[in-house]
Parts: sequence; structure tokens; C-alpha cells
Amino acid sequence: QLQACGGGLVQAGGSLRLSCATSGRSFSRFYMGWFRQGPGKEREFVAGISSSGAVTRYADSVKGRFAISRDNAKNSVYLQMNSLKAEDTAVYYCAAAADQSYVTTIRSRYDYWGQGTEVTVSS
Repeated sequence: QLQACGGGLVQAGGSLRLSCATSGRSFSRFYMGWFRQGPGKEREFVAGISSSGAVTRYADSVKGRFAISRDNAKNSVYLQMNSLKAEDTAVYYCAAAADQSYVTTIRSRYDYWGQGTEVTVSS
């Protein structure tokens, strides 16, 4: 199970840090990703990180503003979101992908999903 938290209401230009934790013992094997789904939109890739944390990948819309990281000792992955914009408003989901050799943006490649945490950015 993946548990995401850290969402909330923030003004444009502000910051939030999302966390996603799991009790699974094999966390360090999984590639992890953050996706989001805005009102009336498809769920889209935001950021991903390799199992070791050495490789990260971002959607163009968040490059330079968001940072994904992980702590395998704590079975957790994080998404630091800075310079938030109204268009970042969405429900954010963490996801885990097994048997991957690269950071994928494809939603169907992720095997496990958290319940989502809502981020609202007021302009």
C-alpha cells in the first residue's frame, strides 16, 4: 500500500512537499512516480525516480520547479513543489513500478497506486 500526504491549499508562488510512504519491504526495488489529475483532465505524469534515486525525470510543465527524491531507508518518496501555479491544481498520486530499467512516463507501467492527495493553488 502507498500512502500519499502533504497536499493542501496554497497561494500561487508558494511551495508544498508531498510524501508517499509504504510498508512494503521491497521498496528499494521499485521505480517510483508522481502523477496528477486536474479537474476534467486525464491523469498525467509529473515526475519519476529510479530505484536507487540516481535518475529522475520530469514533465516539461514542472521542470525547474518540482523535485522528486526518495529515502529507501524510510520507504518513502517525496515531491517538492515550488513556484506553484494555478494550473498545478490537481489530485496527486504516487505510484510504484516493478521490473523497470528506466524511468517511464507511461501510466500503465506502474503497478501500484496511492490514494491521492489534493493540491489546490489559488491565484
